[in-house]
Amino acid sequence: MNVRLTAPPSRRTGRRDTEGMAVASFVLGLVGLVVLNLVLGPVAIVLAVTALRRNTPRRFRALLGLGLGILDLVVLAVLLAVHDGAAWPAFG
Repeated sequence: MNVRLTAPPSRRTGRRDTEGMAVASFVLGLVGLVVLNLVLGPVAIVLAVTALRRNTPRRFRALLGLGLGILDLVVLAVLLAVHDGAAWPAFG
């Protein structure tokens, strides 16, 4: 008895997936400038590098995501340096 428990792949993964990675890298890097830069910055960097290594057709978007991911970490470092280790100082 030959029973298939999963559906066959509907499309090949690869180049199309890298387009999504490039766009996600850009969006996460952009959002990371405002919130959660410690988390979103590295995620944006990893997605951008992965998309670039897989020759994404959205190369410029991946490069923007890479730059924004790095900028997220730079912003965090500056905030930590300016506020003596507290990235978000208490108001008041």
